[in-house]
Amino acid sequence: MWAMKERNSEVDGLNENFTLLGRGVDFKGVVSFDGTVRVDGRVEGEIHTTGTLIVGEHAVIKGVVSAGVLMNSGKINGTITANEKIQILKPGILVGDIRTPIIAIEEGSHFHGMCDMGATQWREELPAPIESQSTLSIAAH
Repeated sequence: MWAMKERNSEVDGLNENFTLLGRGVDFKGVVSFDGTVRVDGRVEGEIHTTGTLIVGEHAVIKGVVSAGVLMNSGKINGTITANEKIQILKPGILVGDIRTPIIAIEEGSHFHGMCDMGATQWREELPAPIESQSTLSIAAH
């Protein structure tokens, strides 16, 4: 009985959508995916996925990217939004503005741009106001 449950969960994991844009693919336009996407070619335009976008070492992306998780080892020039996390892995290069709650930049990779991690307000820690102050006067003679 447990073996059936394990086998069913393995089948469910295999049913996740996985898309590959391999080396030699040169795509221009807007693409939307469900699930995991791996790009090893060139894309100019927009890529949207609710899952994970894996950008291989030889990939070049120019444009707008939105994903759940972005893992970049290639070259991206554009505006990036990741709902969960952005990882820039060696030898990845990311040039452009990004919006994500979590970012990890590996040593040997490069990032140039603005990063918005969702902090909408900075709150200074100020001491509580003193309600009654006594005044002390000292006169020098």
